[in-house]
Amino acid sequence: MEINKRKTQSTFKLGEFNCKALIDEISKLDSTDWDQKEDFELNYNKGEGALMQAKHLILRFINRRVEPYQYLESKRWKLWKDMLLPIMTEIISPFGYRKPVFPKVMLANLPSGSFIPPHVDGDERGYVPHKIHLPLRTNEKAFFILDGKQYHFAVGKAYEVNNGLRHAVANQGKTDRIHLIFECLDYDLQTEEIKKQMQGIL
Repeated sequence: MEINKRKTQSTFKLGEFNCKALIDEISKLDSTDWDQKEDFELNYNKGEGALMQAKHLILRFINRRVEPYQYLESKRWKLWKDMLLPIMTEIISPFGYRKPVFPKVMLANLPSGSFIPPHVDGDERGYVPHKIHLPLRTNEKAFFILDGKQYHFAVGKAYEVNNGLRHAVANQGKTDRIHLIFECLDYDLQTEEIKKQMQGIL
């Protein structure tokens, strides 16, 4: 299989984007919108390990515990996709992919005073996806720590991070830190078997 040579080796700024409408929608969420039963069903890693302190609204996910993989969409994806797909497509446009695929999409909320300890979540079988963060709410004391270096990601600016490196997140501020997080794959780099599995999310 061809390796994705465009994946960043650390972090990469993809630019600034107009996400006011999305931020307005985020402001309407309340505590019941996060960590619903479906979120735990879609992400089998939730509630344990590094992610215990983070809250999620999961829209797309991959079940890699089975062969072939299951590419899953939440019931709430239909409510969000018309707003999210144009933004995600614009963000990844510098990659120049003819047919980008977004197998994982979620909103992640790290509450004030929380910490995600160092971990690696890159999957060698994931065909080297791009992992993108778009901050929608943050504060000056919220940091992404990658390979020992500390970064502050600003609202409205998108960043690719190498999730195959050891990373952590700290929110030492007084407000929650909410990011849109998604993965992007180049469809043309995938095996024919994976392309067949992806048909439902194209």
